[in-house]
Amino acid sequence: MEQIELGDVTVTRVEEYYGSVELSPGDFFPDSTEHDWESNRNWLAPDFWDPETDMCLSAIQTWVLRSEGRTILVDTGVGNHKERPYATVWSRRDTGFLDNLARAGVRPEDVDLVINTHLHIDHVGWNTRLEGRTWVPTFPNATYLMPRRDFDFWNPANGHESVLGRGNQNVFEDSVAPVHEAGLTHLWDGTYQIDANLRLDLTPGHTPGSSALTLASGSDRALFVGDLIHTPLQIVAPHTNTCFCEDPAEARATRHKLLGRASDDNALLFPAHLGGHGAAEVVRNGSTFAIKDWAGFSRIN
Repeated sequence: MEQIELGDVTVTRVEEYYGSVELSPGDFFPDSTEHDWESNRNWLAPDFWDPETDMCLSAIQTWVLRSEGRTILVDTGVGNHKERPYATVWSRRDTGFLDNLARAGVRPEDVDLVINTHLHIDHVGWNTRLEGRTWVPTFPNATYLMPRRDFDFWNPANGHESVLGRGNQNVFEDSVAPVHEAGLTHLWDGTYQIDANLRLDLTPGHTPGSSALTLASGSDRALFVGDLIHTPLQIVAPHTNTCFCEDPAEARATRHKLLGRASDDNALLFPAHLGGHGAAEVVRNGSTFAIKDWAGFSRIN
């Protein structure tokens, strides 16, 4: 497993899935145009878009951080054996994610913190695993950091309506509630300082409780931005939302703000789902942004 060092923190990429998410650019990113994709084809293909099938390509991955002696997971993907009737691409999967995690030197019992940047279907799946007929916490010694606003929004008891319709069905029940009932969650709001190197901040728009993790260690900076960026097209065209954004106007404003921070602070940008090299350095380009360089990870293929 490859890792990079950012100050006193190491970052390792652990893959669960890479490939089509069965959505075309027009369906996934309704704000985008065919021209947006074609004019950037030379670098969007083949890592982020397959022009032959006209399908978007995404990675489901977990970032493993080691900071101040603790092992921290940023997002936990889709998970195995989950019933997802309205998101069939993620239903009843059976992947070797835990084996990949082991190859990164991490056993489930070694994990100290789990960060769910938000509570969508593809960010909380490995919070739990199936033991017999019961969903139990995968990481029994960890504290699971969840944004309170997302916890309240996705709790079926609260009756909130979502742009996903039933797309997140069963997720709270099988991937959120079991760890909360086990007393392992910490629900936070506003800002949460993890340690001297890491801080969580609310970055709403994609979901009410979407959050970003800031890494600042020595002279190095990084931003783990969850789903505020799904494709690098959103770096050069930050007005572009996904079809899954709960508050489109807020998502655009938050994305532009975070891209500005990444540029001004020379912070490496870690979106949740980028294939290719996984992360990028960005710079301002007039009122938008451009990719300066890619991270030092090998390309997923």
